[in-house]
Amino acid sequence: MADNLFEYNYKSPIVPTGSTISNTKISGVGGYKEGVATTANEDANTLYNLSEPDRKIIAQKLKNAGYKVAVTGKYSDKLLTAYSTASMKSALQSQMVGQRFTVEQYLDQEAAARIAEGGSGGPSVRKDTRISDSTTVRALIDAIFTDTLGRKASGKEILKYTSAIQAAQKASPTVTKYSTSGGVTSSVTTGGINEQQYLIDQIAGTDEAKSNQVLGYYQTFMNALGGK
Repeated sequence: MADNLFEYNYKSPIVPTGSTISNTKISGVGGYKEGVATTANEDANTLYNLSEPDRKIIAQKLKNAGYKVAVTGKYSDKLLTAYSTASMKSALQSQMVGQRFTVEQYLDQEAAARIAEGGSGGPSVRKDTRISDSTTVRALIDAIFTDTLGRKASGKEILKYTSAIQAAQKASPTVTKYSTSGGVTSSVTTGGINEQQYLIDQIAGTDEAKSNQVLGYYQTFMNALGGK
């Protein structure tokens, strides 16, 4: 999945009452926590503060790896128990092999192993669709408008480009294909969109962007001639 500005903001997380949170590093698309030593409260904090689309992706990965969870995107004790178990196993594996594994990487590994062993529940081809929330999209739109046009987007433009980006995301899921050769199972992920580049391309086609570009070239030309 394309690396871009769509990383969730954890500056103001919602922390369940009674939780004790130590330093937890968030990484990867969708904010998956790295497989380091964790506590149940840290896992709860990570899972609880994700958007429903991201929790749904985690739930699907858990199910692919053999955990019995509902793939709804809703927070629940059962989902937390499965995620915490995977998190602890990921941390243990990281310590044993001396290489850091994210929870997501660990779950993908287990899903691939189930396919190689002929187990059920792990698809040979998996599709993941991620739809960004309106707040995240708006921040990206304002940033791109400021960089390309020198202004923030209007309310109408926010609605227009939010719908366009979410539709493009829905139409371009990531597809992971698993294959086994010589007892080794590997996976290749393709698809998805680069939301930042998509938005830049959309704005570049507007009359305002074209006009700004022409004026920019004209000003550069005049300056080279010593004009004002």
